[in-house]
Amino acid sequence: MGFMVDTQNEGGGGDHSWGFLRNLVRRKQVDSSSNGTSSQTHHHHQLAKALTFPHLIAIGVGSTIGAGVYILVGTVAREHSGPALAFSFLIAGISAALSAFCYAELSSRFPSAGSAYHYSYICIGEGVAWLIGWALILEYTIGGSTVARGISPNLAMIFGGEDCFPTILARHQIPGLDIVVDPCAAVLVFIVTGLLCTGVKESTFAQGIVTTANVFVMLFVIIAGSYLCFKTGWVGYELPTGYFPYGVDGMLTGSATVFFSYIGFDSVASMAEEVKNPQRDLPLGIGLSLLLCCLLYMMVSVVIVGLVPYYAMDPDTPISSAFASHGIQWAAYLITLGAVMALCSALMGSILPQPRILMAMARDGLLPSFFSNVNQRTQVPVNGTITTGLCAAVLAFFMDVSQLAGMVSVGTLVAFTMVAVSVLIVRYVPPDEVPLPSSLQERICSVPFQCDEKNSSSHVGTSIRLKQPLLCQTDASIVEKQEAQGGWVPNKENRRKLAGWSIMVTCIGNFLLSYAASSFRFPGVLRYSVCGVGGLFLLVGLIVLSCIDQDDARHSFGHSGAFICPFVPLLPIVCILINMYLLVNLGASTWARVSVWLFIGVLVYIFYGRRNSSLVNAVYVPTAHAEEIRPTSRHSLA
Repeated sequence: MGFMVDTQNEGGGGDHSWGFLRNLVRRKQVDSSSNGTSSQTHHHHQLAKALTFPHLIAIGVGSTIGAGVYILVGTVAREHSGPALAFSFLIAGISAALSAFCYAELSSRFPSAGSAYHYSYICIGEGVAWLIGWALILEYTIGGSTVARGISPNLAMIFGGEDCFPTILARHQIPGLDIVVDPCAAVLVFIVTGLLCTGVKESTFAQGIVTTANVFVMLFVIIAGSYLCFKTGWVGYELPTGYFPYGVDGMLTGSATVFFSYIGFDSVASMAEEVKNPQRDLPLGIGLSLLLCCLLYMMVSVVIVGLVPYYAMDPDTPISSAFASHGIQWAAYLITLGAVMALCSALMGSILPQPRILMAMARDGLLPSFFSNVNQRTQVPVNGTITTGLCAAVLAFFMDVSQLAGMVSVGTLVAFTMVAVSVLIVRYVPPDEVPLPSSLQERICSVPFQCDEKNSSSHVGTSIRLKQPLLCQTDASIVEKQEAQGGWVPNKENRRKLAGWSIMVTCIGNFLLSYAASSFRFPGVLRYSVCGVGGLFLLVGLIVLSCIDQDDARHSFGHSGAFICPFVPLLPIVCILINMYLLVNLGASTWARVSVWLFIGVLVYIFYGRRNSSLVNAVYVPTAHAEEIRPTSRHSLA
């Protein structure tokens, strides 16, 4: 057998442009347990393996259940769902569970810091991974600032109002400027940042205590509210309009609104590198966190709608007002305390993942190595944590970032979409090449090769591919069996090409269908035509992927014993459709703001990231032959 070697020359203008495009699709090596990459390459950047299943539950539930549930139930019930509010939470929870299944497989298969950025870099390419990482940086920074700004008004209510709040912490307007500073928000961000720097186990324990207090408040609402409902006869459900006053469409609109209440379980995936037993604990942590949140949301919804008719709910303080209408005024203080606990836990959950994202990007050379430094004593990325806390504190102090809250959803939904696409790639077209350092070029070239000018790789640098012999033996029994079945069975190369095109066609179909379904300003004929084309693309891609076999290499791609996402390809494709629909409906103003941030990210990547990437001048060899080269040098790229 021989090998084919090709080397790309980026000397000319056209070659340089083509080389830049190929930079965007170069993929890094999976941190598989067999190659020991994570232990050898990044031994000086290792995080503490300190988290267990209960810690992940605390992170997942604490990051997901924010103060929104104390407000959102009133708004959604009044305007969209009515008594069917619990069904809206159920449908939204099922939709979020589709993404959770995808995260569970990839986090246990690739248990390293970086979450969706890490998975996309392995499965899709450097360009998409960079944009996801850049979007997640925006998400966590604005998310943390928004949560921090929401804590001080609730704390003031506990003190008896804004006038009773300590002056040094109260909000003040700067004379001559339309800026309201919030010292309390900045102080809270600094406190949380300091706590996160002490160690992941200590900070997670604190988050668990705060989350437990919030859950107990929600249990009080459920138990005490149920008692009052049985006592009064569940008056909120005895209405002439029935359970669906706004129809099924209203209930589904409510589901789209409350879907964002489930965002937060992806924080569990970002902690994968710090979990003692990731193959077991990560899927359980993600799944049970989402299940607990869904059950709590639904039970609170059932009780509150039963206490007060949906049209009589207070949109700002629905739970407190519901108890006050039954003579329990003191419950308002307890519920406000629960909202403060929920916000504090959500603040921890917003700041905790971002240093891991920064560290993962710095490890790969896309950001300065400053962010990849891990404190030897606490085993925490202190530089990234302090930088994240400082940025979030400045934003929380000076800006009312509530108008930017929609930008948080963009990063999350794009990450959810790319994670679902990554699951399809892992199952049908897992990467079949491994990047090795250019220092191994001499070692590789010492083997007799056949040179060919045809570029057979999709990556920049040198690519080694196995050249098939002209004569080979074919198993006659297999051929006879296929002919007897009267069907065409593609070989591995054709099957991978067919699967790759099918995944792309499915994604295009999802986008067209989502965009056309949301564009009511289009003429009816155009809208339905685009919907039809998108639906056809989606259906064709789904049928093809369902009919062809998944790649056998998926069993050895990544860590063994990982959770397996069920119902592939249907589940990831439906997940992509839901997330794309929500992305399209975020609004033009949100996309305009996000586009500015993404444009800045593109400039950073062009002038820094692609030039300093760890994959610059990488040598790509077939996975099957990488082990023949690696043992002699212990070099690899992750």
